[in-house]
Amino acid sequence: MSLENRAKAAAKNVEGKVQEAVGDMTGNTKDKVQGKAKQAEANVRNAAEDVKDEVKKAVD
Repeated sequence: MSLENRAKAAAKNVEGKVQEAVGDMTGNTKDKVQGKAKQAEANVRNAAEDVKDEVKKAVD
C-alpha cells in the first residue's frame, strides 16, 4: 500500500468535490463536470491501490 498514492487520491477527491460544489453554486457546468471527473480519477487511483494491496497479500 502506498500511503503517498492514497493521500494524493484523497486530495484529488476533495479538490473535485470543492470544484463541483463551486460549479453548482455558480451554475458553471464546466466546473461541475471537471469536479466529477477529478472525483472519478480519485476513485480509480484508490481502486488501483486496492488491487496492489490484494496482489501483495496473495504473493506474501
